[in-house]
Amino acid sequence: MGQQEKVSTSLAGAVSEGISASLAPVDAELERRYPGDPGTRQPVHTVYVPGEAFAADTVRDWGDRALAALDEHAPDAASFAAVLGLADELAEPVYTRVRAKLEREPIEDLRVDFEDGYGGRTDADEDADAARVARLIAEAYANSTAAPYMGIRMKCMEAAVRDRGIRTLDIFLSGLMDAGGLPDGLVLTLPKVTYAEQVTAMVRLLEEFEKARGLAPGRIGFEIQIETSQSILAADGTAAVARMIDAAEGRATGLHYGTFDYSACLGVSAAYQASDHPAADHAKAVMQVAAAGTGVRVSDGSTNVLPVGPTAKVHDAWRLHYGLTRRALARAYYQGWDMHPGHIPTRYAAVFAFYREGFAQAAARLAAYANRTGGDIADEPATAKALAGYLLRGLDCGALDTAEVTRLTGLTLAGLQVYAGPRRGDLTPSAK
Repeated sequence: MGQQEKVSTSLAGAVSEGISASLAPVDAELERRYPGDPGTRQPVHTVYVPGEAFAADTVRDWGDRALAALDEHAPDAASFAAVLGLADELAEPVYTRVRAKLEREPIEDLRVDFEDGYGGRTDADEDADAARVARLIAEAYANSTAAPYMGIRMKCMEAAVRDRGIRTLDIFLSGLMDAGGLPDGLVLTLPKVTYAEQVTAMVRLLEEFEKARGLAPGRIGFEIQIETSQSILAADGTAAVARMIDAAEGRATGLHYGTFDYSACLGVSAAYQASDHPAADHAKAVMQVAAAGTGVRVSDGSTNVLPVGPTAKVHDAWRLHYGLTRRALARAYYQGWDMHPGHIPTRYAAVFAFYREGFAQAAARLAAYANRTGGDIADEPATAKALAGYLLRGLDCGALDTAEVTRLTGLTLAGLQVYAGPRRGDLTPSAK
């Protein structure tokens, strides 16, 4: 038994109490502004479909067209791996999982577009399309053919299209309510935001809808699309996107980068408009820092190089898309846009390779941390949280299976969630 140390203090208890009292407003502000990641499943991509083109079979049709692209241009694991440069040990598991994903859940998040992708239609056309889309999405959730997340991109809050956007949103949401209520996977996108006041206007609009239909306050959230320079850097030199998150009053669910509108806004010529342009990297870095800790997710944009035409051209487009997706994942942009069915095989290939490549090391590090066995890396609680989050993301999309994660970590799914933090209001992961 060692000698018991004498403990002495000099400060009165009132000192600590006074400091705590003085920081109480800061404590409350930290809790309000930075609640942390919601822990719910984040889709790996968002697919955009024009409002007039969306149909009851769109999700299945995209999956079938993606499978057909594989059959024609990479009919087996070896040929697909050769195109993308996958390691030999990844070729078969990635290819098998990609095909299974395309058969089971080809789209994780679908946005029916009533903005840029919705061409010159009359007001009567848009009214009818908005009502039809609401009916089809309600039916899809009712018969279990929906993507996990679905919704619309309305027109923006700029004066020229504001009333039209508000009306389309009203018709869409009203149609869902009339069909039985808002689905859990509902997502709305507000594009071309330039001022925080436009976000505030969206909040007021949703508040009024909730009151009109007897919904709980705050029931409806939305994504903010970052497509203008003003949304990154305000006229006074501050980060406008941070102000927009605050203006959303807890309703913002995501920040989506608009590759081509943002690039054009900065004067980047068409040939160089891409998600890996330095201007894009700067915008997304600001978005990422502004969103950190707020519970708002960041999504990368898209590529406009479509995998169509002869096999050599398809392979070139696949390599580009795969590389851009892997680059985004390494930068912690876990979601992006896909504009064509031919993109989704390489979206899932990149995502699955990303998680399977790092799976064994992440599982070993988390197991060592959980068992306090040490190892060659001294991980901290924040890193353990990141490791658990990485594994859960892999499970959500189908890159990993629960059994193999449990085998290597010694943790159940519930145990993983303890380290990652609570997963509030989650949707069912893609595979277990």
